[in-house]
Amino acid sequence: MRVKIDASLSYHFAQAADVVLALEAIRAADQRIVSDHLSLTPASSLTLADGPEELGRRQWTTASGDVTIRYQALVDVTRGHVNIAGLYVPLRRDLPHDVITYLMPSRYCESDRLAPFAESQFCAGAQGGDQVLQMAAWIYENFEYAPGVSDATTTATDSFLMRRGVCRDFAHTLISFCRAVGIPARMVSAYAPGINPPDFHAVVEVWLDNGWHLIDPTRLAAEDSLVRIAVGRDATDISFMTIFGAATLVSQIVDVSIAAPDAAPI
Repeated sequence: MRVKIDASLSYHFAQAADVVLALEAIRAADQRIVSDHLSLTPASSLTLADGPEELGRRQWTTASGDVTIRYQALVDVTRGHVNIAGLYVPLRRDLPHDVITYLMPSRYCESDRLAPFAESQFCAGAQGGDQVLQMAAWIYENFEYAPGVSDATTTATDSFLMRRGVCRDFAHTLISFCRAVGIPARMVSAYAPGINPPDFHAVVEVWLDNGWHLIDPTRLAAEDSLVRIAVGRDATDISFMTIFGAATLVSQIVDVSIAAPDAAPI
């Protein structure tokens, strides 16, 4: 399916600040970029940050005063229906070197602290993909989707105790459960058609059957329509905008929709 993206972010910077942007769709086999364009008003230079392309395309810039950042894209998502039921967990010793890090606790995903609950709740029967689905179902059934109850300091343990949060909190909790029982898991920022209210979305990828597979524990988006932006250990790595300084948000509009197959490039 062809997905149309138009994201516009306006900020006021009282003082000049370095900024890392992660707004561009990942170039990958399961999502082909038909066309895309990232721009700043007033115009400012963008410098590509070093790093593996499959983890996301990050750009450095310097911002001051009133700044509007806009990203427009057409992306053909080709991954098809995602179904992890029945997929197996590889032995730890057989994991690729770049997957091992996603077994470890991280800033927001304290899998070591949630391990006693995860092991007692989810290790009795189901394994692999079925186990992940069981974890995601538990979160969906026991958490309330509640904007405004969490902030940039909220961890998976905080969310687990509150039983409330937004997409990043659902994702952090599922990642922590997975890592606690030996399933590599990482966080993904994404553009998601149909999200209401429209916004950036956070979901999870799990390493099963020697590949990464998407799952949305909020059930707000269909995995086959997601356009991935960046992946990482937790919210620290996938922030769409990291400001080394201070800024005030003026407005944010994220418009993501299914486009006609022959929609013209941006």
